[in-house]
Amino acid sequence: MDLTGSLELLWGDRPGPRRGPKPALTHDLIARTGIAIADAEGLAAVSMQRVAADLGFTKMSLYRYVPGKAELVALMADLAMGTPPADLGGGDRFARLRAWALGLLPGFVRHPWVLEATTGPRVIGPNELAWMESALTVLDGAGLGGAERMDVLAVLAGHVRNIAQQAATTPDGDAGTQFGAIVAEVVRKRGDRYPAVTAALAEAAGGGEDEALGFGLDLILDGLRARIGDAGPIRSDTDPTQS
Repeated sequence: MDLTGSLELLWGDRPGPRRGPKPALTHDLIARTGIAIADAEGLAAVSMQRVAADLGFTKMSLYRYVPGKAELVALMADLAMGTPPADLGGGDRFARLRAWALGLLPGFVRHPWVLEATTGPRVIGPNELAWMESALTVLDGAGLGGAERMDVLAVLAGHVRNIAQQAATTPDGDAGTQFGAIVAEVVRKRGDRYPAVTAALAEAAGGGEDEALGFGLDLILDGLRARIGDAGPIRSDTDPTQS
């Protein structure tokens, strides 16, 4: 897999065309145009032809700035992710990791196509790498090896991505509630065969809003606490996910 084009585009000096008149386009403008298309119609609607047309340029002129669609999507995804919070707040490392994970979610919710665009081998851009740096800094001195620290990021980000994916596929309501209602209907006449499922659904029915995001983060961070032996509460009285 040749990732040279994406690497140069994301990490180069971005001078635009080297010859001819002053560049009429910028990588930022091109990426934002692609983002607008993907937000409205999905990633499949993004093409060099479509972006060029929306900008009022020809497809061939766009190639002077971006080598192809793969590089365009890489540029879009990194811009859409934004930068990590400058301040993760006070508290211990677990509270800060929780704040990091909660800060990651809105970008995926606003731009669901980023989930697809950031899957698989690819060049990581400055913003995505900044998110990694932010969390790894919190893990400094935790007594974990490099691979373990990277795995902590993978587990936290994976949970956030899963919640974002559910939100993306259930735009008209809470995914957990809708799924629970579907399962409940399936087992309504089969409760004797699935007593554990029936009991759990009955208890969940009066439990209010789905709290999978916060509960999952607590489980992950409780496990991390047990692994590295730090003490102190990780939960706060005010959950940012409910604001």
